[in-house]
Amino acid sequence: MPRIVLASQSTSRRRLLEDAGLKPTIIVSNVDEETDFFNAMAPTDMVIALAISKAHTVREMIDYPAIIIGCDSTFDVDGVSFGKPGTPEIAIERAQKISGRTGLLHTGHCIIDTEQGIEIADRVTTKVTFTDMTEEEIADYVASEEPLHVAGGFTLDGFGSPFIPVIEGDYTNVVGISMPFLRSAMKQLGYSWPQVKEMS
Repeated sequence: MPRIVLASQSTSRRRLLEDAGLKPTIIVSNVDEETDFFNAMAPTDMVIALAISKAHTVREMIDYPAIIIGCDSTFDVDGVSFGKPGTPEIAIERAQKISGRTGLLHTGHCIIDTEQGIEIADRVTTKVTFTDMTEEEIADYVASEEPLHVAGGFTLDGFGSPFIPVIEGDYTNVVGISMPFLRSAMKQLGYSWPQVKEMS
C-alpha cells in the first residue's frame, strides 16, 4: 500500500494526522511562498496554488508509491492575505488589526495518489472571530514567538486559543489540515478510513 507523505514541516499538521492514527513520512517541499506570482493571487486561489506546488514538488523528490498531502493556509482579512508574520513587528501589527474582528482561515489541500495517478485539490474555509486584545496581551503573545511562523499570526491549538471565542466551520482546518476533507479525498481514491490507518 502507498505510504502517506506530508509535504509540510508543520508540527500541528503532523499531530493532526498522528492523532487520527496515521504515521506520515515528512518531506518538506521548501517551496518559496513569498514570490510575486503567488502574492498577486487572491487568498482563496493562492492557498490552492501553493498546496498544489508543494505536493508536486515532493512528488518529484520520491521514487516510491505514496499518497502525498500538500497544504497551505492563510488568514483572509477583507480580502488581504495574512500569511506568516516572520518578525515580531509584523506579528504585533497584524494582531492589532485582527483584535475584535472576524476573518476567514483558508487552507488549500492537494492530495496526490502517485500509484493511481489521481490528484484532488480544493480549499476549506473556516470563519474565525477574535476577542478584543489589550496591547499587553498582544505583546506577551508575540514575545512567545509562537505567532511568528504560523499563518495569520495565531494558533487555535496553542497560546492563541484564549483569544478566539468563536469559529464557524472546521476546527482542524484552522489547525492546519481539514481532516474531514482528507477522509473525503481518501474515499474518492478508493480507500476507507480504516484502510488508510493500516497504510501508515
